[in-house]
Amino acid sequence: MSLDSQRLPYGDGRDALLAAVIDVVAEKGLRGVTYRSVAARAGVNHTLITHHFGSIEGLLAATLEWAVQRSIDETGLARVADFDEKFADALLASVSAEPELQLFQFEMLLEARRKPELKALLDRLYDNYISTVERALRERSLDTDDELSRAVFAALDGLMLQFLTFGNPGKIRSAVVQVGRLLERSGIAGDATGAGLSPAKQ
Repeated sequence: MSLDSQRLPYGDGRDALLAAVIDVVAEKGLRGVTYRSVAARAGVNHTLITHHFGSIEGLLAATLEWAVQRSIDETGLARVADFDEKFADALLASVSAEPELQLFQFEMLLEARRKPELKALLDRLYDNYISTVERALRERSLDTDDELSRAVFAALDGLMLQFLTFGNPGKIRSAVVQVGRLLERSGIAGDATGAGLSPAKQ
């Protein structure tokens, strides 16, 4: 599928610029993000970048925050405790529909190794992912903590990177479900007939 057919919907002004950054990075990488390239893609005057964000760095930070929240909402991460086929299907469908959204975040993670000033922002925003996973597990009465939630999210994050890089949706789908099975076998999920993962979801 071409990038043209997968582009995120543009809004007006600020939202248009955020969506344009995602597209530019998908095509050219972070080095391609300039005032003119983003404004041209958004169909607005490049002075709007300074007006809304102050600088390119401010624009990238705002785009990252927007991308993380959109990813949490669109992937259904709050349903992560299900770890069933339905959750796996929804996760893969969401990533397939907006691959640029995830690729942008991976690009920003790599950029943080070159620009340490990004690390604090990424730590804070990725904590949103961890907190979402932790809340979902706690709502199912799973015995969880920050370390476990981080490990669960890291497994999903890595699987989505593999999916975007290599494809193999069937294998990735099975691996997502397998993460839930590993939680149950470890005893973290508790009694299979209680609030944990039920046999029917295996």
